[in-house]
Amino acid sequence: MKQIWVITKRELQSFFDSLTAYIMLIAFLGFSGFFTWLFGSDIFFIKQASLQSFFGVAYWTLFFFIPALTMRQFAEENKTGTIELLLTRPVNDWQVVFGKFLATLLLIVIALLFTIPYYITVASLGNVDHGAVILGYFGLILMSAAYISIGIFTSSISNNQIIGFLLALAIGILFQFLFSFIAGGTSGIISEILYYLSISTHFESISRGVIDSRDLIYFFSLIFLGLVSTEAVLQKNRN
Repeated sequence: MKQIWVITKRELQSFFDSLTAYIMLIAFLGFSGFFTWLFGSDIFFIKQASLQSFFGVAYWTLFFFIPALTMRQFAEENKTGTIELLLTRPVNDWQVVFGKFLATLLLIVIALLFTIPYYITVASLGNVDHGAVILGYFGLILMSAAYISIGIFTSSISNNQIIGFLLALAIGILFQFLFSFIAGGTSGIISEILYYLSISTHFESISRGVIDSRDLIYFFSLIFLGLVSTEAVLQKNRN
């Protein structure tokens, strides 16, 4: 665990040293704040003490931001050769993968913590469903973790950051749009399977304030699959 935390701190520090973290935080707060409070389905327009509009905006914002954060995680080190130096240290592949994953997830959590004033403001405007708000944040974290695991996997199979970004975005589109779109044109068990594979199906369920074991199993399985696949790529490159 100590090795994982060392890698996590190293990666998190690199985000702030390269200004990536500051750019991400400012952009995320800017987009989410503008569309939550000022434009379209803003809180004052719907006249409800609810953060559902924020969760919808944050959901899409993170969908595009996460591939940009993860594209450099392994691609840059593959290109410069520093990944070989990292793997010669007294850490195993799993510790490296999980450390990078955790660092990116912590950056997302930090970004979400900066939106707590939204929650406080909404709570002061009326009776807010605190359970739904907490689960909405929980859903964003689970969704982010799933996309981070996908992003670091696509980064690990390339030494080009742009390719890593595009691959992560393409896989994200598959889970975000295509599964549910295709499911709408089918029926029976095929439709049920495709809907289950859609990330939006599970996020919407959690953000409504409902915890279902099927949603948790889905997200944790997707996260595990992404991390294990990344470890397999590192193991193959090591050999």
